[in-house]
Amino acid sequence: MNVWQSARIAVRALRVNKLRSALTMLGIIIGVGAVIAMVAVGAGAQARVAEQIQSLGSNLIILTSGSVTSSGVRLGQGSQLTISEDDAAAIPREVPAVQVAAPSVKGAAQVVYGNLNWSTTVHGVTGDFLEARDWLLVAGRPIGPEDVDASTKVALLGQTTALNLFGDANPVGQIIRVRKVPFTVIGLLDQKGQTSHGSDQDDVILIPLSTAKKKVLGASQASPRAVNSISIKIRLGEDMAEAETQVRTLLRQRHRLEPAQDDDFRLRNLTEVLETQEQSAQVMTYLLAAIASVSLLVGGIGIMNIMLVSVTERTREIGLRMAVGARGRDILLQFLVEAITLSLIGGGVGIAVGLTGSHAISYLAEWRTLVAPDAVALAFGFAAAVGIFFGFYPARKAARLDPIEALRYE
Repeated sequence: MNVWQSARIAVRALRVNKLRSALTMLGIIIGVGAVIAMVAVGAGAQARVAEQIQSLGSNLIILTSGSVTSSGVRLGQGSQLTISEDDAAAIPREVPAVQVAAPSVKGAAQVVYGNLNWSTTVHGVTGDFLEARDWLLVAGRPIGPEDVDASTKVALLGQTTALNLFGDANPVGQIIRVRKVPFTVIGLLDQKGQTSHGSDQDDVILIPLSTAKKKVLGASQASPRAVNSISIKIRLGEDMAEAETQVRTLLRQRHRLEPAQDDDFRLRNLTEVLETQEQSAQVMTYLLAAIASVSLLVGGIGIMNIMLVSVTERTREIGLRMAVGARGRDILLQFLVEAITLSLIGGGVGIAVGLTGSHAISYLAEWRTLVAPDAVALAFGFAAAVGIFFGFYPARKAARLDPIEALRYE
């Protein structure tokens, strides 16, 4: 008896008990569907974190002011501006691994265009800011060194700001007022999306750093060249940790800090933070898949249980087949094919359930899901493996029956 004949006999036997076969496949269907849906949820979370890493800029370190001590009192981080434009100029000059270091200041402002207004965040930046943050333009031109040198009144708009002021119209060339100061819009920034903290990166206006200090946000009285932050982009292929150490050493020297003194600045390697979140999302994906796989094991136990019942019910049939010449391996193959058929049909239906469930989760719960072909193939293959594993024992038991005893079985 060949495999094709065994498969035909197995399908015929399953069709005799349609309801029992359907209930037996239910565990596999739920298991495969759950694995696909849960892996899709985890993969969606990983993709979201990867997008956040990309939106912040690759190989990025953010330098901000740290805590300082005044008359024995330790002030909070950022309470005094301890970093400056001079630090930003020195970092790429002294640290070879640094590609650019872009200083910036920021503050909230009400922006007006015609009879519309919008409250947003204004950043005073240099020409290196877009390169440091890997931020592209969809229209217009970037802020150049000449704009910073001449303190020109030009602005780049984020997508959210542009939408609230101009709708779908092109803002390039239009005049807006930032704190009653007129600015010409010279460019529209590409969409960045939200940060890992949920803030909208597109709700922003970029203006030249010198213009921001002189005409909009004001400069620090204690240190006119002080800035709020410096975006440091490390060259591709360079060691981020080593570059961060070199930047820290340089800043401590420039700020004349003693070995026992704490840093008066703060370095944040955002890529490392978000990569840690990505690893956490990956662990969550594995955990969800492992939990869902328990359903497959339960389904496999159900298959073994039903197959054992089937062997008991068909004992006389098995004895008759053996009496007319069927060998033990033919009986083994027949029952094993039945178990595998149950698993494969259940796996196929489970794939449809999993894909439907993934779309339902994305639509109803508004969670991003990402169905990976590898996850679908793995779930289906695991279902087939479950059929072989849990179907082998009942098949082996049937193959080892004594023909005489089987024929006498009532």
